[in-house]
Amino acid sequence: MTDLTRRSFLKLSGVSALTVAGATFLTGCGPAAQSTNTTTASNTAGAKEEANTGQLGDGKTLRVGMEAAYAPYNWQVESASDTTIPIENVSGAYADGYDVQIAKKIAEALGMEPVAVKMEFGALVDSLVNGQIDIICAGMSVTAERAQSADFTDSYIDDEVVMVVKQDSKYASATKLSDFNGATVLGQKDTFYDDLIDEIPNVNHLTPVATVPLVVDGIENGTCDAITFSSMSLPNLLQNYPDLKKVELESGQGFSDPGNPDNAAIAKGQDQMLAKLNEIIAGISEADRLSIWQDCMDRQPA
Repeated sequence: MTDLTRRSFLKLSGVSALTVAGATFLTGCGPAAQSTNTTTASNTAGAKEEANTGQLGDGKTLRVGMEAAYAPYNWQVESASDTTIPIENVSGAYADGYDVQIAKKIAEALGMEPVAVKMEFGALVDSLVNGQIDIICAGMSVTAERAQSADFTDSYIDDEVVMVVKQDSKYASATKLSDFNGATVLGQKDTFYDDLIDEIPNVNHLTPVATVPLVVDGIENGTCDAITFSSMSLPNLLQNYPDLKKVELESGQGFSDPGNPDNAAIAKGQDQMLAKLNEIIAGISEADRLSIWQDCMDRQPA
């Protein structure tokens, strides 16, 4: 959900415990003995030098962080195919989707084998910082807050945030955000789709939910008056839920910055690799990006 894709402001701590797929990883350690200080400093410098030579992880397996629950960007399936990659921490499961196809192209260009690492969206940046994954390809958008902890590539697709309501809603003919004054609105947790809701005057901002299907359930079940949604994912939504519609907001009367690019992210200190990733992404033509997206839209789960 172009960080939608998606742009949340994550509060990252320097020393913490992170739980991923039932395992707890400690992100801090006790002080080293004084006699190891020189060796530790040397190893750290060596690690930084190696990290900037253009290699991700072990150079063989590319661990790609994603939700595997955010179609058409990424989702989980039970069978392998030409469009899937294994999910490392879910036995017998595979990941598919637009992010997966881009990750496959990146891995191929780097001579690596991609595997997905499934986790909550809000845990991705922490996991990257702590070395549990090598790259994020998860519909995430770069923000100033996230950029303090990770380095982001150029976008590999550009989405936009829209408002969706039921066809018979009193807000169906809204033309500006202020028309939603007092409305109950729902978005996805830890994403830009949720952050933007506070721009609506006197909004009843519901506690965000973890996945896009739960967002859709909210509008279908009458929990909310409106939801924020991906413009590029909208055609499939309206096909599956004909009782819903996009609200057509007038130019200049919508969100302050509805743009929602999809950026990959890697740990800081890998300048050569960042440049290489941008070269790989630049090599994917606009026509190919749209073709890959449409293919994902066609085969994504309902």
